[in-house]
Amino acid sequence: MNRSGGDADVTRAAMLAHLGTSGGASRADLARALGLSPALVSQTVKQLMAEGLVRELETSTSSGGRPGRLLGVASTALRSVGLKVSHDHVALVETELDGSVVRAVTLRFDAASVTFLSDLVGLVRAFIGDGRDEPILGIGVGVPGAVDATGTGVVDSGMLGWRQAPLGALMARELDVPVLVENNVNALAVAERLYGAGREHENFLVITIGEGVGAGVVVGGEVVRGSRGGAGEIGHITALSDGPLCTCGKRGCIEALAGEKALLGKARGAGVVPAGGEMAQLQRAADSGNPNARAIYALAASKLGEVVASLVQFIDPEVVIISGEGTKAWTHWSIPFEQALRAGITVDRRAIPVIVEDWEDEAWARGAAALVASTPFDVAGTFGEQGRRVRARLMTGSSATEAAS
Repeated sequence: MNRSGGDADVTRAAMLAHLGTSGGASRADLARALGLSPALVSQTVKQLMAEGLVRELETSTSSGGRPGRLLGVASTALRSVGLKVSHDHVALVETELDGSVVRAVTLRFDAASVTFLSDLVGLVRAFIGDGRDEPILGIGVGVPGAVDATGTGVVDSGMLGWRQAPLGALMARELDVPVLVENNVNALAVAERLYGAGREHENFLVITIGEGVGAGVVVGGEVVRGSRGGAGEIGHITALSDGPLCTCGKRGCIEALAGEKALLGKARGAGVVPAGGEMAQLQRAADSGNPNARAIYALAASKLGEVVASLVQFIDPEVVIISGEGTKAWTHWSIPFEQALRAGITVDRRAIPVIVEDWEDEAWARGAAALVASTPFDVAGTFGEQGRRVRARLMTGSSATEAAS
């Protein structure tokens, strides 16, 4: 393969990734989206087509002049694996470059086991399969906690009980596949940027409700990570000064008011659900008009709205996207959340749209897989050597060529 250097490799990878994540684009679309000259786009497309990596799809509409030809990736074998780690299970998906899920599975996992790292490697190895004909582009891992850098993947997670766990390096070595690790909400924000409502916005917030409460902050098209990868950890913002004790040791954190454990604790204490009851029972009670059930949701939603209002006032996003398992009961969150949000921000920002995503159980893992597809757009360079390996696979589709590059 004729290569003209690292910049050319990044350009080729970025073009392939954009075509894959957009579902197809014209040469003019590529030039605009990636900030490249039309001449460079035409030259690179010609090379990619000659190598069988890109093909013409159909004629695109045009407002004037000659219609453009839509381009797309030629192979559906450009696939990634994503996994979302929880304290008692792991969700895994295999996705195509456009984010569509090819297969998915949820497996039991004990994050507190002394062998948790080798156990996790074993689960992923079995999911990938030793006899696979085509190599995967890479593995994305989403975890509930702070990650030092996506390309190194050292994890600190109170929810999992992990301290300085060398997850990324171990998995990359044992599986011989590029591995990218990120906070699960940040990974979900990456997926929104590539495939969801965030495609239309450079600045947005992703708020997740479920087992915990989190935020992904996207500014200028990039996820804000902070100095230690812990930006967006809103679950431990104090929302009620004399509120219940949180797992972090503080009182009144929003997670201690709006997380699933907190909601269920209140529901059990109020007799809304029996001991050992689940979130589905609380939702059914609220659906049937139980005033105590609805009051539990209302308080959580109101306090969450106040916290998000502070974020909107500080960050000035174009849109707020709500996601996570808790959105299944959004009808009970909606009104008190909206009221608290609008009341807590200045008049000039009260029209900010709130988009609630339909939730699917595999969404967390799909977000992790999006880390792999986003690698060519890693302007900050946090993906490091693992990012280079993904780009090599993206361009060649061959692990042998990757090793020689």
